[in-house]
Amino acid sequence: MTESPQGTAIQTPAPAALTGRRGRRAADVPTLVRRAREGDARAVARLISLVEDASPVLREVAAALAPHTGHAQVLGLTGSPGVGKSTTTAALVRALRQAGKRVGVLAVDPSSPFSGGALLGDRVRMQDHAGDSGVYIRSMASRGHLGGLSWATPQALRVLDAAGCDVVLVETVGVGQSELEIASLADTTLVLVAPGMGDGIQAAKAGILEVADVFVVNKADRDGADQTVRDLRYMLSLGGRHSEAGHWRPPICRTVASRETDNGIDEVLEKVEAHRQWLESSGEGRRRRSERAAREIEAIALASLRERMGDVHGSAALGSLADSVVAGETDPYRAADELLAQL
Repeated sequence: MTESPQGTAIQTPAPAALTGRRGRRAADVPTLVRRAREGDARAVARLISLVEDASPVLREVAAALAPHTGHAQVLGLTGSPGVGKSTTTAALVRALRQAGKRVGVLAVDPSSPFSGGALLGDRVRMQDHAGDSGVYIRSMASRGHLGGLSWATPQALRVLDAAGCDVVLVETVGVGQSELEIASLADTTLVLVAPGMGDGIQAAKAGILEVADVFVVNKADRDGADQTVRDLRYMLSLGGRHSEAGHWRPPICRTVASRETDNGIDEVLEKVEAHRQWLESSGEGRRRRSERAAREIEAIALASLRERMGDVHGSAALGSLADSVVAGETDPYRAADELLAQL
């Protein structure tokens, strides 16, 4: 982790990042949180590293951040590889900065199933913003977590929220039909498609129509863009939750994110703002954030339970109950109840 002279954190794929391990050192959590809130990029980087490493002080970090969170607008970007997610993210950052917003970016890259490392290439594509002190960009390895995100993404979001980011953009891995987890994390989910990639059919197969708040047809200067828009409109007309009275109907925007000007990004942000207002007026925004918190609590509780099952006592109890199930002395459900009672 290095910094530019203006203080924006720049993540480089150093050996520690590639292996997914970082050296542990004592962490003064209150000082780190104070410095992060003052805009110190190094403190933000350190806090996110503590989250990714599941540091022993993680609970202290979460408690210190809690009073300062709940203000950032979270935008999720997902779509198949090659649709231009990183380019669109960079264009959104540029437009948000022109509007005076402080912006955080969490770009999740896939981890190697062999080494556990990640290229963190999204960071390379956003170098134009590396010298901007109002932008914090962090690449995160998925580390085998499915759903297009890293397991640490929710807490990393809290760090950027507490650090004063007005908007946090979360860019998913780009693995295709399994990337629906972003919908439970973001306030507004942007689904990117591109002409000539069969994304209209892929969207129907993956159920992306159910998670998209805004469709973005990127590379709209290519042949087939009109057909892609028609495909999306047709699938939206088929019904589903978007056809219910009072429900948000996802708009379809055209972009050419690689352009500096006249790229359609302003229209995307207009639709995002309209969706934000709908979330507030309908109460859906509060419901989504409550559901997000519930998922976090559930995930932490399950992780704690697995940890207890993995200790000496838990392993012995599980092994004994497994033998009883094999012997026909009990059934798996009763055995599970007994295990929970012992932990």
